Amino acid sequence: MVNDIVDAFDILRLAASGLPEIIEGTSYGTPALKVGKKLLARVKDADTIVLMCPLDEKEMLLEAAPAIYFETDHYKGWPAILVRLSEISPGELRHRLERCWRRQASKKQVKAWESSRS
Repeated sequence: MVNDIVDAFDILRLAASGLPEIIEGTSYGTPALKVGKKLLARVKDADTIVLMCPLDEKEMLLEAAPAIYFETDHYKGWPAILVRLSEISPGELRHRLERCWRRQASKKQVKAWESSRS
């Protein structure tokens, strides 16, 4: 169980471990992970993170897994989805962060990371 924002950020940080050039910072006053200046995800509260996500993928996730993914009126129409940390598995969170990193990182960063993994 996640007790506070620090615990939530530890979960987020662990899920992103190994992704290159991750920068820890803040966004809207809460801990965030970025690649360069581009936001990947930030902690919203002790059980919620905001994950950058294309709108088409967001709609699919909202429909497929409403226990994990949701949005409030504030996020409607924006390429970001809310994630319940208490419901998402570590593997699914890692997968979502990796997909986000691939979209937000430069082509050069993605190519370098892919070649280092093969």
